[in-house]
Amino acid sequence: MKFLLAALNAKYIHSNPAIYSLRAYAGEELRQFVELAEYTINQPMQEILADIYVRKPDAIGFSCYIWNWRLVQELLSELPKLLPDTPVWLGGPEVTYDAGRILEQYPWLAGIMVGEGEATFRELLAYYVRISADGAEGKCEEGYTEGVGKKQGGANAESAGRQQGSASTESTGGQQEPAPQILQEISGLCLPGGCTSAREPVELSSIPFLYHDLKPFENKIIYYESGRGCPFYCSYCLSSVEKRVRLRDINVVKKELQFFLDHKVKQVKFVDRTFNCSHSHTMAVWQYIQEHDNGVTNFHFEISADILREEEIALLNGFRPGLAQLEIGVQSVNPMTLQAIGRVTDLEKLEYAVAAIRSGGNVHQHLDLIAGLPYEDYESFRNSFNRVYRMRPQQLQLGFLKVLKGSGMWEQAAEYGIFYMEQPPYEVLYTKWLSYEEILRLKRVEEMVAIYYNSAQFTHTMLFLERAFPDPFSMYEALAFFYEQKRYAISSPSRARRYHILLEFAIEYDRKRQAAYRELLVFDMYLRENLKSRPEFAPELTPYKEIVRSFYKIEEKERRCLPDYREYDWKQLMKMTHLEPFACPVWDTGQMAEQYDNWDEDLKLHKEKRFLVLFDYQKRNPLNYEAAVQHLLCADGGRPCKYV
Repeated sequence: MKFLLAALNAKYIHSNPAIYSLRAYAGEELRQFVELAEYTINQPMQEILADIYVRKPDAIGFSCYIWNWRLVQELLSELPKLLPDTPVWLGGPEVTYDAGRILEQYPWLAGIMVGEGEATFRELLAYYVRISADGAEGKCEEGYTEGVGKKQGGANAESAGRQQGSASTESTGGQQEPAPQILQEISGLCLPGGCTSAREPVELSSIPFLYHDLKPFENKIIYYESGRGCPFYCSYCLSSVEKRVRLRDINVVKKELQFFLDHKVKQVKFVDRTFNCSHSHTMAVWQYIQEHDNGVTNFHFEISADILREEEIALLNGFRPGLAQLEIGVQSVNPMTLQAIGRVTDLEKLEYAVAAIRSGGNVHQHLDLIAGLPYEDYESFRNSFNRVYRMRPQQLQLGFLKVLKGSGMWEQAAEYGIFYMEQPPYEVLYTKWLSYEEILRLKRVEEMVAIYYNSAQFTHTMLFLERAFPDPFSMYEALAFFYEQKRYAISSPSRARRYHILLEFAIEYDRKRQAAYRELLVFDMYLRENLKSRPEFAPELTPYKEIVRSFYKIEEKERRCLPDYREYDWKQLMKMTHLEPFACPVWDTGQMAEQYDNWDEDLKLHKEKRFLVLFDYQKRNPLNYEAAVQHLLCADGGRPCKYV
């Protein structure tokens, strides 16, 4: 007997912990009957269909989410033609809250596992293993009305009830549980003939560890769950459906974290909806990863910043740079919006926490906003954007409301005049506060933010450019209009081309400071990469050729600036690092911005290169991947003689 659990992930680097958890919880005796298959939504449907077919499963289960539901539906339309006697089951959030309608749409489905699936799947698997052991492999009798669908891969309910089960499933406590005789005995199922009883939540610590074998996860993100549920009631989020939080035993968590640390996993992404909802749990995990830090592994946490305590912030400030990154959902700063979506946020505390963490310079922060929420019009969103942008996170994600099945927003959409797509991703089209045209404008702003802010490739230039506009949002709004007006492509330009476009935009809006923009863009480019060819807007280096050669020859002897390159001669140093002349202190974003009004084309400042900046690409900032820099004064006839 083979039960195939299939996952269709959004990208190759993603994995699907759900199917691994189902297999692990099935127990030692039963998991041998489970086979896993992971695909991506970018694969052709026929390729996935063919792979499922050649595996010849006796039953199939699809893990259904907002990102893969369309492709799953395509497969559901074709599978019965190729595997007519193979029962197909669905599970996951995309089908849990609309199970009855989906079974009407696909009447040949065996059924849907509703909600949390571990215990439900274990019993379902035991049922099929028992039927298989009793010789009812794939047979089906017409006329079954008790709710397993036409093709169930086993006998009908009456005959199944007469059979004696020879297979059993192993509980987490080691006790043997008899296999169900009929599907109606299994809680947590929605069948064509009706739903069975609701399933009680499992004890989270009873779920076995998923990652004893890391081979399937090479070059993929590792997802880890130390808690389920959420104490908050945000109406757009499915986690609010379960009103309580269940935490995995902290001693179990520590043991499993040590496994990741021992194997030097690159990143572990906690999927806990609000990781820091328990102070003791948060401190225990953060103290453990700090004390056992291997210098490699990064841990990602989704938190509520406004409930952080001083003790937690102090602990974060002591982390190795790159040890942790935080995702913080702000969503809106409009009080009416926050109240309408059931979100309790102390914005002053949130701003304080974000600033306190940023001051440490060692933890990556990702802040989120959602467009299309109740009471949030275009100007309100502009205000939300500007306030969050000024918190200076490493990334600012502009999302658009998705009206998820089963969420409070799904039930209130009509009341709030929210119109959204009927098909996944169920994204907002317009509301009575925000028109479709304004949604499109915000999407163009989102694209500019992704390119010019979240990429961390234009950090110094963008901070200076902000001063040319009344607020940050207006800058990205104007940049989006500039792209549209010039018909510049969003997705295809090379990175170098984006620097050229930004310079063109800056000159058009702030011509008298174009020399400053050229310098800043050159600085930003070399921060990211030791360029093989210089950009067109960069100054000619011929006048500084001898100065540069002199620096590296001296460095070969003295090793003042590059002590880690002792085995290399001066010619090799020139190739491995970069020395660039500048007229102004481009590395000091604060000084550049404060003296914005002084950076004028008429100033001789822009005609004299007073500084040399040394870019060291073997030392990079783990938060933004920028090269380490040293800035030198040009003196004694141009010879760099001391640090600024």
